[in-house]
Amino acid sequence: MSRIKLVVSYDGTDFRGWAAQSGQRTVQSTLREAVRQVSGEDVEINGASRTDSGAHARGQVCHFDVANPMPAEKWARVLNRVLPPDVAVEASSDAGPEFHSRFCAMDRFYRYRIQTGRRDPHRSRFVHTYGREIDVQRMRQASMSLQGEHDFLAYTEELDPSVENTRRTLYSLDVRQVRDEVWVDVVGTAFLRGMMRRMAGALLEVGRGHRPVEEVSRLLDPEERHHLQWPVVLPARGLCLMRIRYGRHPRDNRTASHNDS
Repeated sequence: MSRIKLVVSYDGTDFRGWAAQSGQRTVQSTLREAVRQVSGEDVEINGASRTDSGAHARGQVCHFDVANPMPAEKWARVLNRVLPPDVAVEASSDAGPEFHSRFCAMDRFYRYRIQTGRRDPHRSRFVHTYGREIDVQRMRQASMSLQGEHDFLAYTEELDPSVENTRRTLYSLDVRQVRDEVWVDVVGTAFLRGMMRRMAGALLEVGRGHRPVEEVSRLLDPEERHHLQWPVVLPARGLCLMRIRYGRHPRDNRTASHNDS
């Protein structure tokens, strides 16, 4: 058996997220069917991040084990022949048996795009259109408190009851104006369900003047978060998984109770 690593991009608009669901069109099940068409084998596709329904990816990473002897670098080309237009394999490579796309990931980089200009139909599938100017400096000031290791429970959505540990580490959080868009770029070890979209929602509320800057940090405090209104969860269309980083010698980084996404 060979372990094949794929780097995948997709427009998530017409997918019900990454993870396979019975009767639903998902990225994971679409890739699985493509491998079956190419090799005749039913394989398990393991993804590094379980992106939400409607969210996109430029650098999703996944792996699978297959008996087909085809060279690893050819998998990208042959899979793209059978994949639909809204998903593509950017690269394929051989991965050793110790590699796991999810558990060996060092960090994940997500971007949330908020459009402050008029609605643009050529971008509307990939941005959250707010349509008015927002105070980026206030958003940047509020974002500083989110960096580091914190309990992000107040920044989650519909967590599975099995998730007990809601502490995560964010290495960087950058808010910047790019033409008529505001980009919220976050790099962290892992993300809880809805975490990225609710953080972006909190920062947008600050930028609109609808939430004080200091409340963003107060929501991280277990004693205070239950007395505050939790931020809005912004639509998935503005979210994109940009990159997943691995070390030169990937190793299993999992810790008890972490459900990475």
